[in-house]
Amino acid sequence: MASHLALTLSSSLLFSNPKPRTVDLTRQSPLGRTSRKDIPSASASSSLPPFKLFEPQQVDESPFPPDLEPADPDFYKIGYARSVRAYGVDFMEGPNGFGVYASRDVEPLRRARMIMEIPLELMLTISQKHPWMFYPDIVPIGHPIFDIINSTDPETDWDLRLACLLLFAFDVEGNFWQLYGDFLPSADECTSLLLAEKEDLLELQDPVLASKMEQHIQRAIEFWEKNWHSSAPLKIKRLSQDPERFLWALSIAQSRSLSMKIRIGALVQNTNMLVPYADMLNHSFQPNCFFHWRFKDRMLEVMINAGQRIKKGDEVAS
Repeated sequence: MASHLALTLSSSLLFSNPKPRTVDLTRQSPLGRTSRKDIPSASASSSLPPFKLFEPQQVDESPFPPDLEPADPDFYKIGYARSVRAYGVDFMEGPNGFGVYASRDVEPLRRARMIMEIPLELMLTISQKHPWMFYPDIVPIGHPIFDIINSTDPETDWDLRLACLLLFAFDVEGNFWQLYGDFLPSADECTSLLLAEKEDLLELQDPVLASKMEQHIQRAIEFWEKNWHSSAPLKIKRLSQDPERFLWALSIAQSRSLSMKIRIGALVQNTNMLVPYADMLNHSFQPNCFFHWRFKDRMLEVMINAGQRIKKGDEVAS
């Protein structure tokens, strides 16, 4: 009987249809008083902070002067593909051409800092003394450009030889300078007095300087007329079809070259060289550092000693 009663009670609990409980929110809760005013409304949930994905991105102000623009991406690409490296500097282009600018603050320290690494194979190098040696050796045996270089005065004509080598590099298929030459200043952008007209030289109000520059210009034109005459081989003519082209190459050689001692083969030689990327470093009447050059593992390391604190965005100049 007792078991029958327990089964009946459990069945009624399982299959009965209990009434749903209702909660009166206006009544007091054992934990405190609750009213409808205390219940947060649905609109309150919309006051959440905005999702960060849709927040406007904070753009930092550029530390560089407003008249400067970053160098063309190809300027970096052609060098990076050939193991050129830059550390803590950016190349910028402005009204006065290219320059090298600090991409971070540089504190004045006694030890030098490396800002660039440039492979020797990308440079144009020629020895200052006989026998003429080139590195890399891009001049083939028997090419008439060697005869032109060999006809120069070993003591005074280093710039003529380097200008000839530069023009020849532009003509060598696959040579790096065919690409890098696009970023060199054009004849209109060049500030060398070699490209100045006679009237412009007179505006210098320095008769001695004007006369000296006229002599340099005449020297270059006579050299061009001697070697780029009408019966010159086509492989020579196409290097410089007019004297203005040669004057431009000569101005590049004079204003952007370095003179230093390096090892070429088994010999240590004094050389004149054009160094890509490092030739973008400028001089200033208010320098903030000193440049140093160090050869290591077929690389030229460009070092600086900061004479003062160089702020991010300042040009690195000596």
